[in-house]
Amino acid sequence: MFSKNLTYYRLKQNMTKKELAERIGVTAMAITNYEKGGRVPNIETIKSIAGALDVNMADFLAARNKNLEFKHGEFRKGCSLAVGRQDLVHESIEEYFSRFFTIIDILGDRVLPDVPEFGNIELAADDEENARRIRAWLNIAMDGPVPELISVLENKGILIYLLDYKNENFSGVNGVVNERPYVVANKNMNPERQRSTVIHELSHLLFVWPEDLKQSDCEKRATAVSGAFLFPKVDAVRELGYKRSVISNDMVIVAKEYGISMQLLAKRARLSDIIPEHVYRNFCIAVAQGGWRKNEPSRIEQEETTLFKQLVYRAIGEDAISVQRGAELLGTSYEEVSKECFVEVP
Repeated sequence: MFSKNLTYYRLKQNMTKKELAERIGVTAMAITNYEKGGRVPNIETIKSIAGALDVNMADFLAARNKNLEFKHGEFRKGCSLAVGRQDLVHESIEEYFSRFFTIIDILGDRVLPDVPEFGNIELAADDEENARRIRAWLNIAMDGPVPELISVLENKGILIYLLDYKNENFSGVNGVVNERPYVVANKNMNPERQRSTVIHELSHLLFVWPEDLKQSDCEKRATAVSGAFLFPKVDAVRELGYKRSVISNDMVIVAKEYGISMQLLAKRARLSDIIPEHVYRNFCIAVAQGGWRKNEPSRIEQEETTLFKQLVYRAIGEDAISVQRGAELLGTSYEEVSKECFVEVP
């Protein structure tokens, strides 16, 4: 679909309609009409646009899956991401799931878990209880670490997309595509923050949020639920003890075990009354001075979404698509797909 691809690649280049119009010698209104689908330019104009956006013609004219209906969730309260950048996130999501659902159309819906029921869990007053309700929904233990979180969610029927977006003002968003819930997190965040973001966004999808709850309070609650899910109070007390006067190196071991940042561990320790207020406050000051607020060093391996790749490789193995088509769907090279999807026997 030319109009959608034009919008996507223009936003990806961070170019306004006016700037693109000036580069190819048309009016900004013409670009608007192209993006709305009201007009289709001739092939020479399309070539000029592709050149201006530094996109090859094959990608620019790639077909989009027309059978998708999106309901994008709202960005977080106080998000400083400009409207144009928010639009890019939405366009990136739609471009990704266009490729994803193309392979689903080829293999059939049976290759995906059933669409889970969501948006119907009652929100309790206690966020520890809310975290337990998410664990119960996922059919996992009520306490203990949650390794391979992304795989757990994908197997439950939650679609996960780690968006390669180099903008620290974007952490994550949620929504629905063809009645299936999705969660998107910024691939460029460290793995611990990704895990927290994924559960934060999942909370928005699962619970019935009171209509009279301010959006800012909703965000705080989702953050609190995420922390309680990843590091329940019962685990905090068992792992850290009842009272601590300092934040020490053994806590780093616990943070690594649970796949959380030291900032989250310290917050949970304070909420569980394991450390006093002044210890937590001094730690926060040190975090700010050390530049850890958004760039705390990671201690765990990067989790990956494997479902899309697995399905493409399966389709190739079943001769449903060619290796080249698989590479196009995954947005990678023929050589990479060929190397990964065929087993070499010694």
